[in-house]
Formats: sequence, structure tokens, C-alpha cells
Amino acid sequence: QVQLVESGGGLVQAGGSLRLSCAASGSISSINAMDWYRQAPGKQRELVAALTSGGSTNYADSVKGRFTISRDNAKNTGYLQMNSLKPEDTAVYYCHALIRVDVRGYSYWGQGTQVTVSS
Repeated sequence: QVQLVESGGGLVQAGGSLRLSCAASGSISSINAMDWYRQAPGKQRELVAALTSGGSTNYADSVKGRFTISRDNAKNTGYLQMNSLKPEDTAVYYCHALIRVDVRGYSYWGQGTQVTVSS
């Protein structure tokens, strides 16, 4: 069984920073990709940042230059550094990972962590 546990969310003023963490645990052979999504009230879940095992990154236009995705492979933990936060960044942030268990790949989601940015 594999679990993703997010942490680091909270309340911050506009212009502030937060760092989200996503710790993967369980019978992990490898993490092929790790992404961050967010969902604001009344809106669809959207991709915020993605990181492949090869190191390629992709960011939503709305966060480019402000957010940075990274991963510590030794710790099976991913991070999302969020700087210059804006009220429109307020959402529940979800970690998603494509993880290989033995010879098969599976998609996993974390439980979500609330980020609230006040103006």
C-alpha cells in the first residue's frame, strides 16, 4: 500500500510564501512523476506544476516564476515552493504521483492541504 501525505498548507498574507511537502510511503519501487494540482471552491481541479523522473518541469501560466516544484528522491518526498502568493492562489492543493510498485505503475493522490492567501 502506498500513501501520499501532504503538509505545509496554511494561512498567509498576499506576497508571502509557503512550502508544501508530499511524502510518499509504502512499497515504492520508483516514483516516475510527481505533480501538484489545486482546486478552488466552485472550480475544476487544475494542474499547477509537474516534475518528471527525468527532471522536466511544467508550470501553469498563472504560477510561472513564483512556484517551484522539486523532489528529494532519497526521501520519496516532493515539494512545492510557493512565493509571492496571491489571493487567487487560495485552494486545496493536492499531490499526485505515478509510482511503480514492483513491475506495475499506479496513480496516487494525497488527501489535500488547504492554502489560504489573504489580501
